[in-house]
This record gives sequence, structure tokens and C-alpha cells, in this order.
Amino acid sequence: MRRAIAAAVLTLFCAGLAYAADETVVVLPAKNGNVTFPHKKHKDMTEMKCTNCHETDKGGKIADLGKDWAHKTCKGCHTDKGKGPTKCNECHKK
Repeated sequence: MRRAIAAAVLTLFCAGLAYAADETVVVLPAKNGNVTFPHKKHKDMTEMKCTNCHETDKGGKIADLGKDWAHKTCKGCHTDKGKGPTKCNECHKK
């Protein structure tokens, strides 16, 4: 019985984490002010795929995430698409 309860609690906990990852705004600490990233907004865009940022379609950590990667990937995409922030103070908030 204890195992069944533990398994149910673990399942709910993991499901909660998966739901939170979709709904939350990710805050990335940066030297010039934190960058907020609305994950769900990006995920819901039809032209976006997980592999635009992540190594696999299952998501997970971004190995090379840093200033150079973000400026190339995020700012580059915003510039190419003609929408989204591209100026320093539009992403970096102190």
C-alpha cells in the first residue's frame, strides 16, 4: 500500500513539474539584468520546434546557453522573424 501511495505521489509531482515548465516564465540571470523567457508563448508558436533551442525534441537543458548563444539564437530569430525584442533593455531588466 505504501508503494502505491508513493508511486501516486511521485507521478503527481512529476506531472506538476512538466506542467510548470510549460506555464512558467523562465528567468535567466545575466550580468546586465535578468532576462525573462515566456516558454509557453514560444512553445505555442506554430513555427517553433523544441529543436530550435534544445538539442532534442524532448527539451531539457540547453548545453551552450550563455550570452553568445542567446544573442545568436534568440536575438537572431527575433530579427529574422521581425518580431520579438532585439534591443538590450527589451530583454535585460534590472
